[in-house]
Amino acid sequence: MERYNPKQIQIKWQKRWSSDKTFVADITKSTKPFFNLMMFPYPSGEGLHVGHVYAFGGADTFGHFKKMQGFDVFEPMGFDSFGIHSENYAIKVKKHPQDLINETTKYFKEEQLQKLGALFDWEHAMITSDIHYYRWTQWLFVQLFKAGLAERRKSPVDWCPSCQTVLADEQVIAGKCERCNSEVIQKELEQWFFKITSYAQKLLDNLEKIDWSETTKTMQRNWIGRSEGAEINFQVKDVDLKLKIYTTRPDTVFGATFMVVAPEHPQIDQLITKDNSAKVSDYINKAKNKSEVERSTEKTGMFTGSYAVNPFTKKEIPVWVADYVLMGYGTGAIMAVPAHDQRDFEFAKKYDLPIIEVINGGDIQKEAWVGEGSLVNSGDFDGKNLADAKKSIIELIEKENLGQKKVNFHLRDWLISRQRYWGPPIPMIFCQVCASGGKSWFTTAEAKARVSSIEHQVSGEENLNTKYEILNTQMKGWYPVPEEELPVELPEVEDYQPKGSGVSPLASQEDFVNVKCPGCGSDA
Repeated sequence: MERYNPKQIQIKWQKRWSSDKTFVADITKSTKPFFNLMMFPYPSGEGLHVGHVYAFGGADTFGHFKKMQGFDVFEPMGFDSFGIHSENYAIKVKKHPQDLINETTKYFKEEQLQKLGALFDWEHAMITSDIHYYRWTQWLFVQLFKAGLAERRKSPVDWCPSCQTVLADEQVIAGKCERCNSEVIQKELEQWFFKITSYAQKLLDNLEKIDWSETTKTMQRNWIGRSEGAEINFQVKDVDLKLKIYTTRPDTVFGATFMVVAPEHPQIDQLITKDNSAKVSDYINKAKNKSEVERSTEKTGMFTGSYAVNPFTKKEIPVWVADYVLMGYGTGAIMAVPAHDQRDFEFAKKYDLPIIEVINGGDIQKEAWVGEGSLVNSGDFDGKNLADAKKSIIELIEKENLGQKKVNFHLRDWLISRQRYWGPPIPMIFCQVCASGGKSWFTTAEAKARVSSIEHQVSGEENLNTKYEILNTQMKGWYPVPEEELPVELPEVEDYQPKGSGVSPLASQEDFVNVKCPGCGSDA
């Protein structure tokens, strides 16, 4: 029997498929269209690996199956060529990102992807660094901004001092950058965010409507992380300040023996007493430079010098600042209940803080008790089970104006401005003149109506005027690039290497940076 020779036979048929346009489907005229999309690869290496073929092979097999059922299968392919992955590879091989992309995409297509025999329609290939493509990503950004769903604010972020960029949580492995293995530090930077938290409940509800595996749905539910609890206000002694905390366990409030705030808490300066100022400030600076992983493993802290009053026991409890509390979750402050929370227990043991049992059933001399039981040392609530106690205490919190019932989500807004150089410019203009005068794009009645409309859709009945005022304050001086002026083209620069302190290589391009304000015409 003649041996199968793939190099001869496959090349013959691949040429035939290409000349006959076998895999080109005009779905605009089709009566049975089927859109079969798979993830575009990053052209950020010497070639694709078997993992790509594993993923593409499965999806393409399904495309062939639908084609045999009589569907016109449109299976696009392209390259996710913008971003830090391509930029880092360009730096590694000492080539300009644009020149490198031209080489890698040609090789990936002609020497690898076309040889798979997949249904890829190369007549409709997309490259994300093509200006005709990223014009639309910029247009989408402008629409999200006008709808109040893209905003700029300060946030603590994981920062790689070597890559000179912000990292996503998934890019930090054991406190180090997954790309270069450098120690990651925490920095507070102004960033652009998409407000996906506005859709948290909707995302959760719609998991019931989609045909995904239960394993994937569970992962999504955990990622969204809905929790029900209460916000409680703790009055700080001798200061006109109330610390707001969020807890899923209001039933343990009688066991709160100290409070902890994050080093980035906006009211931290009001909490630090004069006698403690120097050492607490030094601690805060060191804590801010740790990654989230480091902050969650080795817990350290320092007493601010201030005391708050537990609204239920009326006792004064010390307020600490500690690295294990993060601003990205809840309010950036917690009531610490060491008898019934293991993190608080370890912290209390380390710093010799009181541990008071308020739920019976465990041995709080050895570890925190987080199981079921009935309340003890909790005044009129003694003897109640956890569910009843939680409900009753929330009712009392609202009745006495100590706080409110609250639903919280683990989901955080999507930080999208990690660009150094090689990425689509964010189509926004900042005007200092308008900022000083309290003006922004959001001062128009149209903008207010659009913000109200979108918030009403995703958040239900809320105080929309308050939301608008907050948004308007945050966005003073900001304007979207007028849609008729899109795209904002990424200029070509010779020196594309990242600079110190995260300054973009684009900062030196005066023609790119300096524009006129769309609102007042001033230099912006």
